[in-house]
Amino acid sequence: MSMSTRAAICRRPGTPWEITDVELDDPRGGEVRIRFEAAGLCHSDDHIQKGDARMRFPVVGGHEGAGVVEAVGPGVTRVAVGDHVVCSFIPACGTCRYCSTARQNLCDAGKNAATGEFPDGTFRFHLDGEDLGGLCVLGTFAQRAVVSEFSCISIPDDIPFDVAALVGCGVPTGWGSAVHAAGVRAGQTVVVYGAGGVGSNAVQGARYAGAKNVVVVDPVAFKRDMAKVFGATHTFADAQAAHEFVVETTWGELADHAIITVGVLHDEVIANALAIVGKTGQVTITAVGNGSIDAGAGTFIGYQRRVQGAIFGGCNPLYDVPRLLGLYRSGDLKLDELITRRYRLDEVNQGYQDMLDGKNVRGVIVHEH
Repeated sequence: MSMSTRAAICRRPGTPWEITDVELDDPRGGEVRIRFEAAGLCHSDDHIQKGDARMRFPVVGGHEGAGVVEAVGPGVTRVAVGDHVVCSFIPACGTCRYCSTARQNLCDAGKNAATGEFPDGTFRFHLDGEDLGGLCVLGTFAQRAVVSEFSCISIPDDIPFDVAALVGCGVPTGWGSAVHAAGVRAGQTVVVYGAGGVGSNAVQGARYAGAKNVVVVDPVAFKRDMAKVFGATHTFADAQAAHEFVVETTWGELADHAIITVGVLHDEVIANALAIVGKTGQVTITAVGNGSIDAGAGTFIGYQRRVQGAIFGGCNPLYDVPRLLGLYRSGDLKLDELITRRYRLDEVNQGYQDMLDGKNVRGVIVHEH
């Protein structure tokens, strides 16, 4: 059996998102069908659409999403029909080497993120006889999708779907970049490069972890202003001004951490980050792009600096997603403020243009049913 559902697809790199009806198969063993209510406009989907990151095409976009379970396949135990869920963009099987050692962000079940294939090599989306994968085997830009139960996390019914969608990627990626990957501690000085949907949450994580100085570098005035809402203590439009401030405020000791969450990673921001951390300082790279590290070994040896890559902020989604929603409910984590504007599905291209123009911290698609 199959059904038709509305979705935003990209047929090939460099072409805009196209709204069309696609065919959706029923869930098989270990799979569930979700009626998505909201989907976040993450920069990663734009990287895919632009051809900056590898992906099998055509593809159904979207990897931040929340909705309601409509149907389950045989053997599903994590969720039931009627459950409100948020989708984790990296699934967590719970039993592989990485899940069983508290590194669910590296779960082996995430291996098909760039193809959208299910483990048996099949697809659930189809269009005119052609198979379509969902980004990260999700496809939250569709009104409905079939996903693995490993990608589903039940949430309380009182959590708004538009808020919940962001906790599937952008919020834990930013938060965890500060709290887990960087390991920010009380009294430290942290510099965050880029204050968009991920960087804003790195700011929140650093501040909640107890950083004394949370310094933001972003050329967009709106994002600098919003960074203060999320806990930034100081903001700068350029890296040189931030560097001079850090030198002054730390009496030359420099920052403990630099976290890179810019929209597109490049050589210059890596160099700036390395220069702003002092002895035993760490640069955490979360951004996506083609930046490279052009520095001699002495840069790392003499000051014992470290560079740490981070995916999903080093979070364990089965634990961290409910924990972050708990912090939201207690008023310790700002999520409503992240959503600058809501869009209909057919406005997806405008949503991404607004993101690129620096108008949004995060845009969200609200699905109409």
